[in-house]
Amino acid sequence: MYAAIKIGGFAFSIAACLLIALYIRNELSYDKSYPDTGRIYRIVGEYKNNGTIEKGTDWPAPLAKTIKADLPEVELSGHLMPNSLMGAGSAEIRRADKAENTYEDGITYADQNMLDILKLPMVYGNRSHALSEPLTMVISKKKADKYFPGQNPVGKVMYLNNDKTKPYRIGGVMENFPETSHLQYDFLLTLSGMEFGTGEQNNWGNYNYPDYVLLHKGTNVARFEKKLSDDIINNYLLPLMIKQGVKGATTAAKNFSLHAQPVTDINLYSYDIEDGLSHGDIRFIWLFGAVAGFILLLACINFINLSTAKSANRAKEVGLRKVIGSYRSSLINQFLAESLLYSFFSFILGMLLAWILLPYFNILASKSLTIPWSAWWLIPSMLVSAFIIGILAGLYPAFYLSGFKPAQVLKGSISNGSKSSALRNTLVVFQFATSIILIISTFVIYNQMQYILNKKVGFDKDQVLVIQGANTLGDANVKSFKNELLKLGSVKSVSISDYLPISGTKRNGNTFFNDGKTKTESGVGGQFWIVDDTYLKTMGIKLVEGRNLSYAMSADTPYAGSIIINQTMAKKLNLKNPVGKKITNGATFMVVGVVQDFHFETMHDQIGPLVLHLGLSPSIVTVKVNTSNMKATLQAITATWKSFSPNQPIRYTFMDESYANMYADVQRMGHIFTTCAVLAIIIACLGLFALSAFMAEQRSKEIGIRKVLGATVSGITTLLSIDFVKLVILAILIASPIAWWAMNKWLQGFVYHSSIQWWVFVLAGCVALTIALLTVSFQSVKAALMNPVKSLKAE
Repeated sequence: MYAAIKIGGFAFSIAACLLIALYIRNELSYDKSYPDTGRIYRIVGEYKNNGTIEKGTDWPAPLAKTIKADLPEVELSGHLMPNSLMGAGSAEIRRADKAENTYEDGITYADQNMLDILKLPMVYGNRSHALSEPLTMVISKKKADKYFPGQNPVGKVMYLNNDKTKPYRIGGVMENFPETSHLQYDFLLTLSGMEFGTGEQNNWGNYNYPDYVLLHKGTNVARFEKKLSDDIINNYLLPLMIKQGVKGATTAAKNFSLHAQPVTDINLYSYDIEDGLSHGDIRFIWLFGAVAGFILLLACINFINLSTAKSANRAKEVGLRKVIGSYRSSLINQFLAESLLYSFFSFILGMLLAWILLPYFNILASKSLTIPWSAWWLIPSMLVSAFIIGILAGLYPAFYLSGFKPAQVLKGSISNGSKSSALRNTLVVFQFATSIILIISTFVIYNQMQYILNKKVGFDKDQVLVIQGANTLGDANVKSFKNELLKLGSVKSVSISDYLPISGTKRNGNTFFNDGKTKTESGVGGQFWIVDDTYLKTMGIKLVEGRNLSYAMSADTPYAGSIIINQTMAKKLNLKNPVGKKITNGATFMVVGVVQDFHFETMHDQIGPLVLHLGLSPSIVTVKVNTSNMKATLQAITATWKSFSPNQPIRYTFMDESYANMYADVQRMGHIFTTCAVLAIIIACLGLFALSAFMAEQRSKEIGIRKVLGATVSGITTLLSIDFVKLVILAILIASPIAWWAMNKWLQGFVYHSSIQWWVFVLAGCVALTIALLTVSFQSVKAALMNPVKSLKAE
């Protein structure tokens, strides 16, 4: 039993460590595949605003060529435009000679220099001019195989969103971006000849492009960053702000700086950067690494505890060996060899467990990890790890056991020495304190997730269907499609707008001023959303002042005229009675209504200022439905779609599901903590089970005498359990303040979060105490039920 517990505990902890190590290795390997990866940097802006630091990566179109022209340290500079604008992000795509559209994600605009900076390997075509001409695109190998199987597609034509006025010719086929790249695109559309608005390519006021640079070898990056900030801010951005009459322009410029972020840091060090990308977090890497270390430490504690607890059983062996001439060094080697054997057996079993559990872990971590069995370093690293852990776990028991004095041992005075339990008690407390911290963390994360999903967010996300790709119908047809949907009895309301309070939909930042005060007041940054006249009704957004926008009113001209603002915008602009007031962002608008604040970003951030204006943004149609018969409703909506677009399958999601997906990382963290907490409890209980069995064995004569004198089974069970219960209670007292501090720090990452309730600590303590009692009671009851005759006649 003791050997099984030692090996089993080790094996589970090694499997957990191996899986977490694979995860960490994967996260640390991002963006290291580019030939010049050590010289590639992304430009990041940092603005210090009243004690807070805001970071972003979107820049005006002229910045890339300006950096190359002004700074000799730059070998190449280029940019992307992944925002949901003019078909970027996602689109309906088809071959020119085919009728059916296929929906595709992973679309971005890019200039020729991006291909040259990344040195993307090409399957077909010449990289040096694949995107140099207008209306060209580069596609990935997997998309080439999908649309042009067995062919060289260079020169072939494809259409986006049924727009035949823009035939995109394939200029090259690139190798697929590796999974460990922060860029995951299958279609690169050229920026050559593109204008997203009049004069946009030379306009320093529109921020749409993430910029990348390739620096010359030997460049001092810190010095380059200083020159970059000085040049761009002082020569371009500050003069523009002064020309626009921005209040406090000079002060704002002093609080602004530009930085060169190594491409290898983008995945793990961008958690505080608003870049719209999905990436990891270095804080999670440290956290998971610490969890893996603690789990392994728990298994080592079991080994040390059981080895020292069993010391009395091996005392005579040590004494006899010493009497007949064994050196202490020989005994140390013997015990270390035993520890190494346990470690090697555990590693073999642990690797097998890791291989079995890997599919579950991939689901848990949202990864596609594999164990690199063929890698030359795997077996040697496992052997070295087994050796190190075996030595570390066996070091103390080896020195402790080999230190017994033969005279004391053979006189029997050492037989009770194993009951000197200060070290063992300390280690048991550490095990359960670690487990309780993980249990409390799991409860807090679960409560925060429930808070997020159940909080009133200011809009109705239930029973709302989000239909994508409607822009392929054309502006006139998308309105007709809306009208046809409204004829369905199960449809309550329909809206056309790409701007929704869920991730993955359009955003458009602007700076707003009170009319006539652009030179005397600081502007307010806010969102500027295009909506239709039924947007508020469909989304269930409450109008608290004024009226809704309406196509029937001449003042509500699309893209100009009347607007609705949220309460935060009214507060930021100091508008006491906002209805009837005018505000400007270059164009002047009249406020006709105010909506109650609603969450349109995640709860990590404050609700920001927002302006809604009338217009047509036709990629998304949102449908509020009656749920009495959802299947029939979906069939009716699908049939209506087919009547408008027979060659394009309908794509839809439910808004409540999309909202929940915004917090997938929180859910994932909760699942990982739950798994780790369960594993830690299992390992701790294995040790507790073995210790309780050993203590029952040591006290077998005492138990026999107590039974002869009339002690009850419940009394003996309580006697054997009480010492362990005290240790678990002490662990609860130690773990609770640590867990409160750690989870309070985590919750501070959310502007809107639940509070840590007292019952979380009570519940976690009760769970740990109950599990410990069940573990100990099994051995205690077994000992209490034993026939006293057997224990009393043992000698």
